[in-house]
Amino acid sequence: MDNKGQTSAEFILLFGGIMVVVLLAIYMYKHYLNDLNGVIASKEVDEFNYQLNDLGRYFK
Repeated sequence: MDNKGQTSAEFILLFGGIMVVVLLAIYMYKHYLNDLNGVIASKEVDEFNYQLNDLGRYFK
């Protein structure tokens, strides 16, 4: 008899399910970015060391 209440409850459940999926995607993307950050930082450090060694040859 109370169709408005049932519809509201279904919308709440649907919205809750969507929020769970979004939060899970954000959690996984966060870990992906953290792993990528380590790779980028390592590459930058390696390039900086290479440039320092390249400059060192001018002072020998």
